[in-house]
Amino acid sequence: MTAPGTRAGTPAAADTDDDLDVEEALALVREPREPRQDATPAPTPRDAHGGHPAHRHRATPWPQARETAARAARFAVRSGARRAPVSVPLAGALGLTLAAPLDALTDLPSFDTSAMDGWAVAGPGPWDVREDGVLAGHAQPDPLTDGEAVRIATGARIPVDTTAVLRSEHGRLDAQGRLHPTREVVHGQDIRPRGQECRSGDQLLPVGTLVTPAVLGLAAAAGYDTVTAVPRPRAEVLILGDELLTEGLPHDGLIRDALGPMLPPWLRALGAEVTAVRRLGDDAKALHRAITASTADLVVTTGGTASGPVDHIHPTLERIGAELLVDGVKVRPGHPMLLARTKENQHLVGLPGNPLAAVSGLLTLAEPLLRTLAAHPAPEPYTLPLAEATHGHPYDTRLIPVVLRGDAAVPLHYNGPAMLRGIAAADALAVVPPGGARQGEETELLDLPWAAAGIEVCFT
Repeated sequence: MTAPGTRAGTPAAADTDDDLDVEEALALVREPREPRQDATPAPTPRDAHGGHPAHRHRATPWPQARETAARAARFAVRSGARRAPVSVPLAGALGLTLAAPLDALTDLPSFDTSAMDGWAVAGPGPWDVREDGVLAGHAQPDPLTDGEAVRIATGARIPVDTTAVLRSEHGRLDAQGRLHPTREVVHGQDIRPRGQECRSGDQLLPVGTLVTPAVLGLAAAAGYDTVTAVPRPRAEVLILGDELLTEGLPHDGLIRDALGPMLPPWLRALGAEVTAVRRLGDDAKALHRAITASTADLVVTTGGTASGPVDHIHPTLERIGAELLVDGVKVRPGHPMLLARTKENQHLVGLPGNPLAAVSGLLTLAEPLLRTLAAHPAPEPYTLPLAEATHGHPYDTRLIPVVLRGDAAVPLHYNGPAMLRGIAAADALAVVPPGGARQGEETELLDLPWAAAGIEVCFT
C-alpha cells in the first residue's frame, strides 16, 4: 500500500517500498546503509480553486492511514534516519527489542546443583548422615564416600561422588540416625547437571526478541548486567489552545486540559521516551519555533488541525516545507488528525483537540509509527462479537470504547469526541465499519496497552 504524500508547496515523493519485517528493521539499525533514493517526484494535484489539495476532501481510509504511519517509520529507518543500538541496564530494558543476540555467557547451571531440599547420597542406602549440611551460595563441599549422605538445600552445589538427591519427604531416619529411602532411588534424580539448560556461547534469544520480565530473568541468570537494544523512539508533546487550564474548575469559557496529563503516559505505554511537554497556547510563532527546534523522532500536537482562525498546524507545516502523508482520516471520532514528515528523521502527528478524538489519533497514527521505529512486531488482529448492535457512520470507520465480557465486546456509552468517561472504563476500542455492526457481528478490536496487560505498560 502506497503512502500518499503531498509536500506543502513542493511535489510529493513516491514511496513504493515493500513491507519491512522486524528482522530487516533490526538489520538496518545495526548496519549502516546508503541513503535511499526516492522515485521521480510526481506532480502535486491542485484543487478546484487552484491551491493545494484541500485536506478535508482528501481524507485517508482508516486502515490505509495506519499502514501509512507504519510505512513512514520504515522509510525513516531505510533512509538512514535512525539511532544506533544502545546498551541498557536490565532495570531499564523492559519493553525494548533486542538488537543483538542474547548468547549465554556461562553454562546454566554453572555447576551441578540440587533441585530439591533433602539429602545428597552416595551409593545404595541406608546411609550414614554427616553432621554438617550443604547450603546454597557456599563453596564446594567435601566429597561423599559410598554409603554416606549429607543434608542439602535447593540450589546448593552437589558434593563430588553424589549419586542422587533424596527428597526430604522420601527419607526417614532410624533410631541410630541412619537414613532410609521410602521409595526407589534412581541414579541422578533431582540433580541439575552443569549445562542442563545451556552451554556457554549458546544463543538463548535471537535479535528482534521483545524484552519481557522473563527475558530479564534469563539475561540475569546468564550473567548479563546490560542488553543491547533498539532505543525507544523519542516523543515531544505540544499542547495548543489558549482556553486550557492546568488546575482548578472550568470557568469563564476556560476548560481543563485533559490531554496534557493523558498523552505523556499514553505515549510511554506505547513505548516512547517522552522528552518534553510544552504548552504553547494559540501562538503560531511559538509553534513554528517548537517544531523546528525539536530533535524528537515524533512531535505530537493537540488541536489546531482544522481550518479555524487559530488552527495553525497546516500553515506551519506549509511554512517549513513538511510533507503531508495523511491529511484527515475517514474515522470517527478524530477525522481531522494528520501525519507529516517534518524532517528526514522526524514525523509529526497532529491530534484533534477533543479528548476521545485525540485517543483515536494516537491509536491510528502514533501507535503504528512508534511500534515500527521500536522494531516491535505488529500485534495479531483479533475479533469478538458485539454484545449489541452499534450505530456506524455512513462512510467512515467508527472507534467505540468497549469492555470485554466473556466472549463478547460490550459497547460503552459516553463515546462522543469530547468524552473520556467511556474510554476510561474501556478494555479496547471496537473498529466499527461504515454503516454500523449488528448484534453478534464479529468486530476487530484494538487493545488498550494497560487493559491488554502487555509489555507496553511502561508508564514511568
